[in-house]
Parts: sequence; C-alpha cells; structure tokens
Amino acid sequence: MEGKILVTGGLGYIGSHTVVELINKGYEPLIIDNLSNSTIEVLERIEKITGKRPEFQQVEMRDKEQLQEVFWSNNQKIAGVIHFAAVLLVGESVEQPLHYYYNNLASTINLLECMKEFEVKPIVFSSSCTVYGNPDELPVTENTSVKPAVSPYGNTKKICEDILKDASHAHDINVISLRYFNPIGAHESALIGEFQQGPPHHLVPYITETARGKRKKLGIFGNDWNTTDGTCVRDYIHVVDLANAHIFALKSIVESNDHDDFKVYNIGSGQGYSVLEMVNSFKKTTGVDVPYEFAPRRAGDVEAVYADITKATKELGWKPEKTLDDMLLSAWEWENALAKEGK
Repeated sequence: MEGKILVTGGLGYIGSHTVVELINKGYEPLIIDNLSNSTIEVLERIEKITGKRPEFQQVEMRDKEQLQEVFWSNNQKIAGVIHFAAVLLVGESVEQPLHYYYNNLASTINLLECMKEFEVKPIVFSSSCTVYGNPDELPVTENTSVKPAVSPYGNTKKICEDILKDASHAHDINVISLRYFNPIGAHESALIGEFQQGPPHHLVPYITETARGKRKKLGIFGNDWNTTDGTCVRDYIHVVDLANAHIFALKSIVESNDHDDFKVYNIGSGQGYSVLEMVNSFKKTTGVDVPYEFAPRRAGDVEAVYADITKATKELGWKPEKTLDDMLLSAWEWENALAKEGK
C-alpha cells in the first residue's frame, strides 16, 4: 500500500502500538495527536523499538483548519486513515457528557470532511463493544442489537458509527469499524504500554499498581452482578493483537472488490473473564498477591460482555495470538518498567 497512513491519536495506548506494527510491516505512518492523553516521550520510545522515527504533528482535530493543513501539506500522499483520537473513560463521560460529545463527534466529522475534500477513501475506526450495551445474549456477534448506550462515551461510539455509515454511502468513503473489547498488556520491549496520571481507570493497570504497592487495595465495583462470582465479566485482548487487527482491516479495505462501504467487526479474544478471575490469574501467573475490596457499582458499567470473533477471523484473516498469561505478564513487566522510571 503506497502512501502514508494517517493515525489519529497515534501516541496513545492503542495508537502507539499500532504505529509500531505499521512500521514493522513496512507502512509509513503519519501521527497526529493533541497530547491531551499522551506525551511526546512516546515518539522517542517508538523510535527505540523500531529504529525509525515516524512523522508527527501536534494537531487539535476539533479545529478543522489545523486538520485541513495536515491534508494540504500531505496532498495526495495520505492513502488511508486509522482513527483512534477520542476521550475514552466511561466514568468520566458520565460526569462530563458535553465534553465527550463535543470532542469525539466534532473530531470525527472534521476528519471525514477532510477525507471527502482530499478524496481519501479508506478509514478504520476505533469503535467499542459499549455499543451493545447490556446484551441479551452472549457472546455478542456483529448482528447483536445495538442498544441504548449506558454511558455518554458509549453513545459517542454509536453516534460516530452512524455518522461513518451515512458518510460512506454519501461520499464513497470505505469504512471498517472495529468494535473491540478490553485491550490490556504492553509491548514486549516494555517501552510502551498503558499509562494514566493519577488513579487508573481500567482494571489491569489497577491490578498491577496494587501488586507493586503503589495502591493499597484494588477496588472492585460490585459483587452482586448476575455472574458466576458476582463481579463483572469482560473480554480481554492483548494490545498488540488489537493493533494488528487494524492493519488487517486496512488491508482488507484496499484489496476488497465488494461494494459494501461500511463494515463492522468484533475484535476480542472470544472469552469472558470476571474481575475476580483476572485477579486470581494475575496472582497465578506472576506469583504476586493483589489485595482487594468490594466497592459500590460504578455508573455506566455493563454486567457482562464478550465477543464472537468468527467474522473477523473469516473475513479479515485475523486472529488473536496472545494468551491471557501473555497479556498479564506483559502488563506486569510494563508496570515494573514504570516503577524503575519513578512513575
């Protein structure tokens, strides 16, 4: 595939891993990021891993003129887009819904308008299993009903999918929306991984920080859910497997001969694990204990959701390669690397 691959939010957790895999597979990524949820240091780390420094521009996507300048300065050189840029915390979205709607929707609309203007066709969108809400049946397939979202974050993903679908039909833009489940783990180099300032908002970083003593106890939100052990159930996927799914999707758009301009795929491991199962698996894999306590349910949480990934396996030729042990061990190695850096 000739030309640059524009990666929005490319210095974030999933974006940075995808940039590494793009470079390793011979693509030329162009990263844009406003650095609100990431740091420029990640660019240095990508270079250490790959031996190449990807092109980077600091861009606020809600400012359409800034985004247009990216397309102007790379006129006819952008061959496709992978769109990660978004704010993404479920709990925070309940507290700050207007910020989430404005940021996630405006940035996506501006991006699509630029793609239309500069005739860039392929886009892979970072969607989420949150579009399924509390599903009636498990595992969820791509034909599972999209339900009213239980959080503003989830609703932004649903609305963005609607926008992408309409734009694809009206403006000949080719879209694959990846509805992925819970990415965890880190690159094998332990140079990039999931990092947030302050208390973690996701389970595995909270487990690893508690395991190394940075947090006193892991708070588990609810033990009265209708699951085997009363804790929420999720589908976890290694971030490198998820990164590769975006490349398989982009390649599929370019090579496809059909005329379906909007497709969705579930990207997960295909298995569900409860919070307590994750804690116990971490202890078994690393030999390190994780003290925990139960807390009230958290607004916006879904009881249980995990994926049927048959469609992605058959149509994209993609499948996850990392085991749960791989995921948890890499997360622990990343945590230890952060500790050495004093983070």
